This record gives sequence, C-alpha cells and structure tokens, in this order.
Amino acid sequence: MTSPSTIVDFEQALRIVLERAAEARALPSTVRVPLLEALDRVLAEDVRTDRDQPAFDRSTRDGFAVRAADWTPGARLSVLGQVRAGELWTGPPLPAGCAIEIMTGAPVPAGADAVVMVEHTRRHAHNVAPADARTLSPGENIVPRASEAAQGTTVLRAGTRVTAAEIALAATCGCPQLEVFARPKVAIIATGDELVELDRKPEPQQIRNSNSYAIAAMVAAAGGDPLRLAIARDLREQVRDRIAAARTADLIILSGGVSMGEYDLVEVVLTSFGAEFFFTGVRLQPGRPVVFGRLPGSHGAPERFFFGLPGNPISTQVTFHCFAELFLRVLTGEATPAPRWAQATLAEAVEARPGLTRLLPASLQGTLASVVAWQGSGDLAANARANCYAEFQPGRDYPAGTVLRVLLR
Repeated sequence: MTSPSTIVDFEQALRIVLERAAEARALPSTVRVPLLEALDRVLAEDVRTDRDQPAFDRSTRDGFAVRAADWTPGARLSVLGQVRAGELWTGPPLPAGCAIEIMTGAPVPAGADAVVMVEHTRRHAHNVAPADARTLSPGENIVPRASEAAQGTTVLRAGTRVTAAEIALAATCGCPQLEVFARPKVAIIATGDELVELDRKPEPQQIRNSNSYAIAAMVAAAGGDPLRLAIARDLREQVRDRIAAARTADLIILSGGVSMGEYDLVEVVLTSFGAEFFFTGVRLQPGRPVVFGRLPGSHGAPERFFFGLPGNPISTQVTFHCFAELFLRVLTGEATPAPRWAQATLAEAVEARPGLTRLLPASLQGTLASVVAWQGSGDLAANARANCYAEFQPGRDYPAGTVLRVLLR
C-alpha cells in the first residue's frame, strides 16, 4: 500500500507548511531560564519596562549643561561644578548666566535645557565661552526622560526570538530571568543500506551518514533539540521500528527513502501507520521528492508531524531550510516565521529550465550572488563554498545583473 501522490508548486508547499504549523503551535511548553540562557530561544511572555527609559534627562555628549538662550557669541558663563555619569547634581537649579560641566550619560541638572559639546567651547578658569559662532536650541544633545519608553511599556513581545539586542533590553528592564518556550525535540532518522556511521570505515560502495549530522546541526540552529536515531536500513521492519521510536519527539525528520525506487520505503511505512500526507513532492530542484504529513495519535502514541527529506545531501539541506525549518520555528514559539529571503544581483547569466523552481548553491558577497560550480545534489564541498541558495523560477532566463531572491541559511 502506498500513499496517493500529491505534487505541489514551491510557493504552495510553503503555504501548506505554515498552515499546518499553526495547528501544532500549542505543542511547546514553557520554562523560566536565567537571562543568558534565553539566547536564541523564543519569548513566551511580554517584557515591560520597570521604569522610564531613560530614567532622567540624559546628556549625549561631554560638554557643559547650559540654558540655550545664554549660549550666544561673546557670552561668558560661570562654571558652577561638574556632574559625571552615575552622579546627580546636588546643587540648586542652574541659574541664568551659568553652566555645569557634564559627561556623556550623566543626568542633566534642573534648570539646564541644552548641552554644548566641549569641542565648541573655550574654558577660562571658572568660566566657559563659545569657541565659535554656533548657537544652541533647547533640547540639543539631551535625550529626554522616558523618550525611549515610559514605565510599564511593552518593549518585547512574546514570540520574539532572543538575540543579544533583546538580552540587553531585558537586562535594562531588570529581568534576571525570562519565560521562554521549551526547545522542541526533533527525532532524526537517516535511511539507506549505503550508510555507515562515522566510527566505521566505509566500503567502496558505502557513504558516511552525513545527513543526520547536518540535520541535527540545522535543528539546533533553528532552536530545536536534535535526537539522532540509529540508521534505518532498507527493511520495512527497521524503518517502522525507527519511526515508532521517534514518536516520543515533537517532530520527526527522515532523510532518504522517499523516491520511487523499490527500496524507497519511507512513504510505504508511514502509510502503514495511517499517515496523512499533505504533499509527497514539490516542483523544486534540488529536493523534488520531499514529503510532509502527520501521523495520527493511536495506542498511546501522540499525533506527530513528519518530514521525509530526500537523501541527496544538498537536497536534504535545501528542503530543510525551505520547509522543515519553518515548521520547527513555529514549534519553538516564534510568532511569524518566514523563509529568510534577501535580494541580490546575479553575477552571471543562468538559462531557463522548465517546470521546476531551482534553488542553487550560491555565494553572496555584499549584494552580488554567484552560483557555485557544483556536480549535483551530492556535492557537499560545493555546498560548503556557498552561503545561500539562489532562486530561479521555471521557464525564465536570468541575464547577468538580474535582481533575484536568495535564501539565506
């Protein structure tokens, strides 16, 4: 028994994955972690400011706090003292005709409404005067209190992936811990009689199991917790046993065994579990025989979504980045995941090919993309020389200088 064939276009496959991912969004649990452990994870709560930001009128320059109206050519202001970052001016509000020396980041004393940069001044003992004809406007070189965010403002939304920028903002808000989504567990099954593990010397007809390592690395980079299972040989019982063991994970990813050959058993075995297939192929090069579906819950085993990725290594990685990564980023709690497209200018002409969207390994330098010379979807060395995949639509020539999309990885 085999599954009915459902071949879809590339953009249609993207829509299907995101639609189905929305059904799985409720799967992740949450956990409270120390601030630095939240890096590369997704917020499960909003973060609000615990005080005004900044909490005072802040000087953006080293110089002198003055009344803007006093700073005119020929003026000479009396310097009453100095205020540094981390200090408060404890004297009276600044009177007319006076100045207070101030450092970058220091609170602006009451009575001052501008800061003149030190390089535009001349100091004479206890006085300061303009060094040029510049005038000042009220508010110049001052960041007003609460202008960045008022106390109680939501500055980070649940569903945001945490980078160093979010870590810094949360620290500023006084958050030693953050509530984040737990990392979804992803079971990884590489299939094929030709595969050997890294601790074995391959025979001439064998290849090393690079796919499960590549998938595990991509899963970890996308925020998942990879679980590499033992290789599944091209035997129904073994493929079935591996899939059964994988159902404890939140997502199942298989590589290999999804083409039309006699020993391509993945779809056959998934069908025996009662799998529902959303598509069994995409009009895509490389990566046409990619499978996406769902195993029903039964006999205590939970419902689980799965991807069957092609076995050729570049096809595996392209289809992961296009489809499985999107789904996984939803499971991590990310609010609006989308493929990481960028625009680039094509360095050399590429001829049209009918019928298939192509995502070819390319090198992006600045905004210029060059397709990497490769020997097909098993050429891992060429893939390592690339840093993105250039997209070519079917039936269209791409002259040098064409602006096109590239998929970042």
